[in-house]
Amino acid sequence: MVALTTPRLVIAAPASGSGKTTVATGLMAALRKRGLTVSPHKVGPDYIDPGYHTLAAGRPGRNLDPWLVGEDLITPLFLHGAADCDIAVVEGVMGLFDGRGSTDFASTAHVARLLAAPVVLVVDAARQSASVAALVHGFATFDPRIRLGGVVLNRIGSDRHEEVCREAMAAAGVPVLGAIRRADDVATPSRHLGLVPAAERRADALAAVDELAALIDRSCDLAALLALAHSAPPLTATPWEPPHHESQQKPIIAVAGGAAFTFGYTEHAELLSAAGADVAPFDPLHDEKLPDGTAALVIGGGFPELYAAELAANEPLRAQVAAFPGPIAAECAGLLYLCEDLDGRTMCARIPGQARMTDTLTLGYRDAVALHDSPLTRAGERVRGHEFHRTAVRLAADPLYRWDGGADGYGDPRVTASYLHVHWAGAPAFAHRLVSSSRSPSALR
Repeated sequence: MVALTTPRLVIAAPASGSGKTTVATGLMAALRKRGLTVSPHKVGPDYIDPGYHTLAAGRPGRNLDPWLVGEDLITPLFLHGAADCDIAVVEGVMGLFDGRGSTDFASTAHVARLLAAPVVLVVDAARQSASVAALVHGFATFDPRIRLGGVVLNRIGSDRHEEVCREAMAAAGVPVLGAIRRADDVATPSRHLGLVPAAERRADALAAVDELAALIDRSCDLAALLALAHSAPPLTATPWEPPHHESQQKPIIAVAGGAAFTFGYTEHAELLSAAGADVAPFDPLHDEKLPDGTAALVIGGGFPELYAAELAANEPLRAQVAAFPGPIAAECAGLLYLCEDLDGRTMCARIPGQARMTDTLTLGYRDAVALHDSPLTRAGERVRGHEFHRTAVRLAADPLYRWDGGADGYGDPRVTASYLHVHWAGAPAFAHRLVSSSRSPSALR
């Protein structure tokens, strides 16, 4: 364990919709354009924002979630991602102190404390002026363990509006590190689960990130933000590394990607590789066969409901997945893809169930117990996960998981399929079990 000096900032806000993603993503891109190596991070289980962070920073976006992986892993995971970087930018989640239930556990403030990182508060100044100082004063004093290093005023309407807000903030003793004009808002398309993933609109997303970089460069004091980041104290911890397992044979584990399956944590591929596997991507929308020699499948989250017709039309791949004899690990979108049908469109029929879109958002952390064995789970063990979907599945089988007030999933000796998104850094046995249960490379050619 060593003391590591890693300049860092946490970008937070009083509430969702204040402009955190605009500022965090734009700051990552602006600093990169100035020649700095930027490490991008996101508090919480979100998959979509890290996709934009990846484009902005040119490095994989990584999640920091104390609920999914435990408090003790936050600093090691952060240092792992920030290795050899000049600065790390951490985008928060929801409001600064919004955590699990009525507590601030797994909140932006919680992660900022664990990282001893200064916080920049993005405040929506529309429809107020001097009152922003009262709002910021409350956030600055609510928890003395949080160091609020400054604010970025968003949606400023005029020169006079900015002047009044700055004067009020000066009286409150909190530096203004940027002011973004209302007309400068850069919109990113949204739909039923938030922003449209960057992987679905790569060219447009790259252009949007460039616009955000220019916006932050002209609206914020980058020198002051860098100085604040460099004021963060050293972190004493050992950077996380995925546990390595020696293997004479490296099974090929195919991981679904493409526009329909965009959700996945960066560490999962690292864990699979460290466990002795070769990771091979495939796109269920376009690839008519699995990668040669595939020994196991990982089918993560995304938006298959938007691509049901195209997934159904790829009959050769669906048939291969249906007949695949090796272990399969599926989450959320992967669960839907393995069902018999999705909104009446034929899917893989690997598990007995039907899926459909609904008007209900299912959202929240789950502390689940596995009810029986599967490639990833062992009966009786606890698994922490997160649900986030507007679909429902009717399964003709006993659930794989149960928790207070709910049950979910399908499991058999060859399939783990559930709505639960699990961060495998917090459950490292998952990767090792999947690799260990992979059969010898098959003759899928």
